[in-house]
Amino acid sequence: MGTTAPPPPPTPETDRTVETRGIEPVPDRERGGRVRELFPTWVAANISVLLLTMGAGLVVFNGLNLWQVLLVGACASAVSYGMVGLLSVSGKWGGAPGLMLSRATFGVRGNYFPGAIIWVARFGWETINAVTGSYAILTVLDLVFGIESGGVLIAVTLVAFVACTFLVSGMGRKVLAVCNTWSTYLFGAFSVLVLGYLVTHVDWHEVLSRPAGSASLLVAGVGTIAAGGISWVPSGPDFTRYLPHRASGRRIAGVTVSGAALVVVPMVAMGGVMAAITPDLATAKDPVSFLGDVLPAWLAVPYLLTALVGMLLINSLSMYSAGFTAQTMGVRLPRALAVSVNAVISLVGGLFLMLVAKSFLDSFITFLTLLAVSFSAWIGVYGVDMARRRRKAVRYDASGLMDTGRTSRYWYRGGFCWQALTAWGIALAAGVCLTKLEWFTGPLATTWIGRNGLGWAATIALAAAVFAVLPAPRENAPAGPVEEGAPAEDATPAAVR
Repeated sequence: MGTTAPPPPPTPETDRTVETRGIEPVPDRERGGRVRELFPTWVAANISVLLLTMGAGLVVFNGLNLWQVLLVGACASAVSYGMVGLLSVSGKWGGAPGLMLSRATFGVRGNYFPGAIIWVARFGWETINAVTGSYAILTVLDLVFGIESGGVLIAVTLVAFVACTFLVSGMGRKVLAVCNTWSTYLFGAFSVLVLGYLVTHVDWHEVLSRPAGSASLLVAGVGTIAAGGISWVPSGPDFTRYLPHRASGRRIAGVTVSGAALVVVPMVAMGGVMAAITPDLATAKDPVSFLGDVLPAWLAVPYLLTALVGMLLINSLSMYSAGFTAQTMGVRLPRALAVSVNAVISLVGGLFLMLVAKSFLDSFITFLTLLAVSFSAWIGVYGVDMARRRRKAVRYDASGLMDTGRTSRYWYRGGFCWQALTAWGIALAAGVCLTKLEWFTGPLATTWIGRNGLGWAATIALAAAVFAVLPAPRENAPAGPVEEGAPAEDATPAAVR
């Protein structure tokens, strides 16, 4: 009697074109990622012409000179993406998305509170990116075909951009990695061409002779540029969860910062230089059309097209993480379908910004300010929790993360970690009090911290300090065998392991 050959082993989930894994922790056998794969991810996460507009704003509104703009870009990249990289290390510890891992910090029920605010903030970020991408399409149509935008065309381009974002983000990690790599090459090549054009066509005497701005406005500028990076901090573990435990934490942080800085610093500086050519750049009705005035059509069109791909990928990365957030918040849909919730909301919000709102830039700056504060309270608490887990034999219990009942290791008291929620709530309230917007001024906004735009930094520090001095939370005893923590052989240096 012949023997029947055993069936081939199942294809790992990571080898599929469409990623089907949701918020459940990634098992060790599927941890085949490499740290260097993070580099194009964080390059692509910053390919946006909004950085040009923000760089111009540093010159026009903050009164900074070129050297100060360069310093702002470098400091903002190091600070914001340094936090992204450091907190991303928890992804390789637990193999789960950031908002899933924060169940261990806030409790399986308590996590809904910061999770809801972060989810809403992501709606706004995706809306801003969708609007910018739509404006890029409209600008290309105008430059190439002379087609002027109108209400119907605006709606059509926005729907097309959001639909493409939804499709790419739904494909998952593998497709995003390939797209990010090619986008990095293309955008980098055209950015060099744009930089070369500016070098030969700008009045450098005028650019370099500008007086320096005040130190307070320089510090405030760091906060404005850093807000974009801060918004990625809770998403950082989403892109490291496929890394093996042995992956170096220092390399994760270093690759994250270098990938982001490679785009942020030159883009912000180019925006500052462009402001010398078109001083009204920072106050334009949209953040894209000015490129048609600054650059010749033969350069502006391909540059916009590559930037358009980059903005689509930014939104796809954001929606990719948003799908996990939706599942963590209880949306009972596969990750790819959960993304549709964000797609619909960004479409509605985009139509409002493009057809109703009077000023895109004012809306964008207001959003960045709120974004930084809302994410900062979570960062402070989560960072302290990570520092405490670094010394534990079991850093994250996979079964405990998935268990939302009383048997969960992270049930604490009634599903809430009162220490984490107390620190988060106090810091969030203080951050709001330090905030000044066009339609709201907090009672502490006129203090030195508020005037210098450091509300986000104070929020992080306060959240971390309060959580650190409160009694350390005690996790419940696991109901069954403990699954997964960082193994003892993890050789990453203790400072960032």
